[in-house]
Amino acid sequence: MRTDIDLGIVDGIIFLGVFQGLLLAIFFLKYRGRHNIANLYQGLFMLALSLAILEELLNNTGYIVRVPAISNFAEPLNLAYGPLFFLYVQRSLKPLQRNRQDWYHFLPFFLYLGYMFFFFLQPEAVKYNAHLQSKHPGWTMLETSPSFPEDPLGIRSLINPITALHFVSYLALTFLLLGRASRDKKQHNPPEPGRLKELKKSTFHFTAIIVIFITTKLYFGRDLGDYFIATYITGMFYLTTFQIMNNSAYFRQPHSFLEVPLPKYQKSSLEESRKEEILSKIKEEMEKKRYFTDNLASLSNLASRLHLSTHHVSQVINEKMQSTFFGMIASYRIQEAQRLIKNKDHNHLTIEEIAEEVGYNSKSAFNKAFKKITGLTPSEYRRKNQP
Repeated sequence: MRTDIDLGIVDGIIFLGVFQGLLLAIFFLKYRGRHNIANLYQGLFMLALSLAILEELLNNTGYIVRVPAISNFAEPLNLAYGPLFFLYVQRSLKPLQRNRQDWYHFLPFFLYLGYMFFFFLQPEAVKYNAHLQSKHPGWTMLETSPSFPEDPLGIRSLINPITALHFVSYLALTFLLLGRASRDKKQHNPPEPGRLKELKKSTFHFTAIIVIFITTKLYFGRDLGDYFIATYITGMFYLTTFQIMNNSAYFRQPHSFLEVPLPKYQKSSLEESRKEEILSKIKEEMEKKRYFTDNLASLSNLASRLHLSTHHVSQVINEKMQSTFFGMIASYRIQEAQRLIKNKDHNHLTIEEIAEEVGYNSKSAFNKAFKKITGLTPSEYRRKNQP
């Protein structure tokens, strides 16, 4: 059994990309939630891509023969990328939509994962030979036989065309979603123009991955060109990280990379006059620009819009408004909801539409916040304030 290790510059780039992708996935998954399901799917999508390029790194360098037990561990993910990307776009466009049937999209993935155990349970020698077939067809294979059929239905031999068809199908569904969102000017709460533009950029990159996948499979016929895909995905990870850091408010104030977190506001340098100035900016953003109606409102994004640090914005909200960021947002949203409910011109709006209008992604969250602040549910408040 040959255990040659071949490391190159591209392998080093992909190696760093694996960790970059895993780090991004962790943060997207960390900031997921009932009201931000898009982050869940984006985090899982990046996690799946990270595992895919990790497998390619192990195969391309030859390290996989030293850990044959995990050979082809990412292959079932071929049938998860499309659904994950499609659902990420769908939830970004329709954050209020709750579909308990989302998991149906992953049935092919789970079925193929189960089918892969015909290969996963094979002896190491069989897995070694499988690696040579895909990456080193000229090397001498070991004399061994599978303990049982590793591909009894012949599905694995067709996984590349199946994957290509799966990709293209979900890409078509994604294009339909984006096209409908671009054309529909009458929907009650259309996506922000900037958000739609970003989704189209992401779809372009997903399309590029599909094109590279199909091209390399047609040209090489094996997995010899997979490092092209891995390199492109790595570049995507780097660009995403750059975009996140470029839009971060963290760098708008001087920081030391050696700084240690201190108790909240203990070392704050804000003078009272500066606090009043920041407070005025926050109120203008809320009352004139109606930032609270953004269903993805966050402290970091507000700070970025104001060109301030999140620490200073949080401090002013806490000290001058005696509230947390989310408490402040809820207060503005419920005040606006009360105004809409009292206004006879908005009698046609349902409670769910009012919730969406003021920035909530779910009716239940809106009801909970409304009752906490007013002591009544929105329906009770409407009955009380309308004849």
